[in-house]
Amino acid sequence: MNNKIEIKKLNLHYGKFQALKAVDLPVGENSITALIGPSGCGKSTLLRCINRMNDLIAGVRIDGRVLLDGRNIYRHGLNVPELRKRVGMVFQRPNPFPLSVYDNVAYGLKVAGISDKDRISQTVEGSLKGAWLWDNLKDRLDKPALDLPLDQQQRLCIARLLAVEPEVILMDEPCSALDPIATMKVEELMLELRKKYTIAIVTHNMQQAARVSEYSGYMLLGDMVEFDLTANIFTNPKDSRTQDYITGRYG
Repeated sequence: MNNKIEIKKLNLHYGKFQALKAVDLPVGENSITALIGPSGCGKSTLLRCINRMNDLIAGVRIDGRVLLDGRNIYRHGLNVPELRKRVGMVFQRPNPFPLSVYDNVAYGLKVAGISDKDRISQTVEGSLKGAWLWDNLKDRLDKPALDLPLDQQQRLCIARLLAVEPEVILMDEPCSALDPIATMKVEELMLELRKKYTIAIVTHNMQQAARVSEYSGYMLLGDMVEFDLTANIFTNPKDSRTQDYITGRYG
């Protein structure tokens, strides 16, 4: 596995509480890596370390390394906005802006100072195609994004990320607010996106992890208990704590 991201001995404290304990995690390039485990075990905290979103929380202290293409993203002088362009995030609930479909996707380009209307329009079209929305919305680009069904809102948020050309997409329970049919559409999209992007996903849905990910890490109380091929995690885990979670005896 060629690793796009390598997390090494990562500790994170919220004040006196230690949320992550010397966590190691490789994230393979052009693959989907799932983080599973019970609520409060540190999955989302770990995910947010990859684009330094925890920096926004008062009292957070982090040590260890998170390497993106071999370089530590916590090094002094790193351009954090540029990092967050390279490493985008999709949240639990869709969070489109109260703007039109077109302006949602174009937003990041305009913030970056791009004013060429043809370039913006081409990028909007390409991004909506990448999120499997173009055929649905090409005649409704002026439609308010908040009027879309939830699954289309979530895919619109993905299109908004694609417009700024990320390398890594982080997904924090991206289907938790969606019904089974909408979940299936987003999962199919993930499988298509991994051909071009590196994806890390937090999910409480073990069936989802089994369906979409090549690798999985089981977390418990801030520890990375076990990391392996997803097939091995679900059929032949090495740690009894993983076995207990997978079989429903814990969590």
